[in-house]
Amino acid sequence: MNTEKPVDFIREIIREDLKIGKYNSRVHTRFPPEPNGYLHIGHAKSICLNFGVAEEFKGLCNLRFDDTNPTKEEVEYVESIKEDVKWLGFDWQDRGYYASAYFEKLYGFAVELIKKEKAYVCELSSDEIREYRGTLIEPGKESPYRNRSVEENLELFEKMRKGEFPDGSRTLRAKIDMKSGNINMRDPVIYRIMHAEHHRTGNNWCIYPMYDFAHCFSDSIEGITHSICTLEFEDHRPLYDWFLDEVGVYHPQQIEFARLNLNYTVLSKRKLIQLVREGHVNGWDDPRMPTISGLRRRGYTPESIRNFCERIGVAKRDSLVDMALLEYCIREDLNKSAQRVMAVLKPIKVVITNYPENQVEELEAINNPEDESMGKRKVPFSRILYIERDDFRENPPKEFFRLAPGREVRLRYAYYITCVDVIKDKTTGEVTELHCTYDPATRGGDSPDKRKVKATLHWVSASHSIGAEVRLYDHLFTKPSPGEESNDFKTDINPKSLELLKQCYVEPCLANAKTGDRFQFERMGYFCVDCDSTKEKPVFNRTVTLRDTWAKIEKAQKKG
Repeated sequence: MNTEKPVDFIREIIREDLKIGKYNSRVHTRFPPEPNGYLHIGHAKSICLNFGVAEEFKGLCNLRFDDTNPTKEEVEYVESIKEDVKWLGFDWQDRGYYASAYFEKLYGFAVELIKKEKAYVCELSSDEIREYRGTLIEPGKESPYRNRSVEENLELFEKMRKGEFPDGSRTLRAKIDMKSGNINMRDPVIYRIMHAEHHRTGNNWCIYPMYDFAHCFSDSIEGITHSICTLEFEDHRPLYDWFLDEVGVYHPQQIEFARLNLNYTVLSKRKLIQLVREGHVNGWDDPRMPTISGLRRRGYTPESIRNFCERIGVAKRDSLVDMALLEYCIREDLNKSAQRVMAVLKPIKVVITNYPENQVEELEAINNPEDESMGKRKVPFSRILYIERDDFRENPPKEFFRLAPGREVRLRYAYYITCVDVIKDKTTGEVTELHCTYDPATRGGDSPDKRKVKATLHWVSASHSIGAEVRLYDHLFTKPSPGEESNDFKTDINPKSLELLKQCYVEPCLANAKTGDRFQFERMGYFCVDCDSTKEKPVFNRTVTLRDTWAKIEKAQKKG
């Protein structure tokens, strides 16, 4: 990872603030997720930015749950968010907060706005409020309840708190400007009635503050200096400032940056919830999901995600990031840290006819050529092996250099072998077994007479290997921008995003691999042990493929 400190406009703002002694030369940020879903890769960018800035400038960063909507929030989401932030390598220490802890203070701020004639109780329905708000080119209309007296508003607001009105019958709205060019300033709702049990406050409240209202005051209460948020809140900044200035409390600075947009996926929480609830994926941690828990289960490392966030940087304008960059970051990390092993995913049996039937050798294999400290291991070799079915062609096309009748290839760490016979199923004609001979003089994979072979194949010993299930994951969507053409992102779901291989074989050294352990299956890609694994049947998820030159050649040949 790059050890140089990042340079971006947010850090420049903070440096200037520190120079002039703003906020008493403090830096205090926060990561404020709403606990209404699992965090995704876009949140990882915000986490790395907020915690990273605090660390770089020797400041503090809070983790605050903006839990103001009990109908969508769950303890499960709270706990998953904590786990994800910790897994990424960040620590909020004793600064874990909840907006719900400030409900009494927030209520007091609302009362203060009413007393200053800056808020009123409105009886328009949500549809009517939307109608009265106007459009981007037409000003809004004032609510008929806008000019109620302070006394009446205070009385009605107190009755709202006591639960005397049904859901949706009344709201508390800020009194700002219905003709404002910024629709967010056209008397926004700041409290709504919701007779719903909150995961922390129970049934103590039946009115709940809106996000815009709770967020700015929570920042103020916690002494945040730089309230860093994504670009969609830029038009909300005047409202953020208006609330704090009208009440006259401590005022943090809101700064917006471009959110992460990643191709071949969706990062809208609403859409992710649809994928989960409608069964298009197997839960929030499905390895095809862009959630942090999904990426973790797929085999991504926290280092690779932090590196990715650093590489894409912090910008003022939205842009689309190629998924290939995220995949590059995990390849770069695992190339240095993952143990190499051999695994055969689509096996075909190979019988070495001139190898002694009961003989077993232990051959030496390198665990990681990038890191000698990872040492070597012993790999059992015997008369009957498995190789990849794709590594054999009975009638090989041009530029296919792997095993074929009469052709010699190298077995990784082992011997040169030559295919001498092909056994087929008499009914289907499918190749079921290959008979080969080996050259004992090529032990270790080198020929004493320096003859050349054009391919090296991986393999496992049939009698020593472990049966495994392997899950091959691809992009969840077939289009770079799901739903762009059809206006329904689900029409672009990739029906081949998951391929289950249940008859795979892996080296015996993986017998004790634990959930989350990562490996490079030589020539096949990077894989990790899934949480569904058992001692009897390990399960591996493909994290990312290796670059496969032959796949490109074969694709080009098919097009030709």
